[in-house]
Amino acid sequence: MAIKRTSHEVYDTSYHLVWCPKYRKKIFEREDLRERAGQLIREISEDYGFEVIEMEISIEHVHILISFPPSTSIGDVVRIIKSKSVRGLFREFPVLKKKLWSGELWEDGYFARTVGDRMTRAVIEKYIHHHKDITKGPAQLDFKLR
Repeated sequence: MAIKRTSHEVYDTSYHLVWCPKYRKKIFEREDLRERAGQLIREISEDYGFEVIEMEISIEHVHILISFPPSTSIGDVVRIIKSKSVRGLFREFPVLKKKLWSGELWEDGYFARTVGDRMTRAVIEKYIHHHKDITKGPAQLDFKLR
């Protein structure tokens, strides 16, 4: 993945997000509904500057590998995608409201995991643990007040 830039940020982040339809109902059994949900999520993401790297709409849950600026919280990204997608899906597929008791499409919760390639948790833990032993060298600048 390439490094991305905004006016005040330089970043290379990606997140694995998962959420389910309300009551974990199998509402995405219809291929046309699954395809449209995927299209809507991609359109919404593009409008907000999120990059969908990979996505799978399963019968009873959604998996997304997505990248977005660090100034946007994970919760905001999920809220934006869920709220905007439900409006479009309810408008285009009114039968969905009848399948769901409360008229809500998505569960309130979600799963989120950060994804790293070379900078794994083990690498960062090792760096922090051994960093205290470094007093001079490339990791520590030699700076003296005059």
